[in-house]
Amino acid sequence: MAQSRTEKMVGRLRDLQQTEGVEASAVVSVDGLIMASALPAGVEEDRVSAMSAAMLSLGERIAGELGRGILDQVYIRGNDGHVLLMAVGEEAVLTLLALENAKLGLVLLDMRRAVDDLTELLK
Repeated sequence: MAQSRTEKMVGRLRDLQQTEGVEASAVVSVDGLIMASALPAGVEEDRVSAMSAAMLSLGERIAGELGRGILDQVYIRGNDGHVLLMAVGEEAVLTLLALENAKLGLVLLDMRRAVDDLTELLK
């Protein structure tokens, strides 16, 4: 039986979580709706999706207003880890939660590859 687009996206997110230091990830529409997720129990999908869409929108405005070009990624560092957002085409954002000690270069490389795959899935 063929997989749905959502199942393929969830599979890709689970693959991404094989990267050391990656805790969770989700694909969120620019409207703030979860399209696919691999979030741990206890994480509210609705809150993650709404905040991700808001951060992407704000990041795009800041990058544009300050002459930094088209937004590539948003990076948030907290005491207990990182939140990374990367646009998936023009209609979605990949949100990733990483551990405090994650190797961010590797995480970002794998995240970029996932974005390329997810962009294809959304076409």
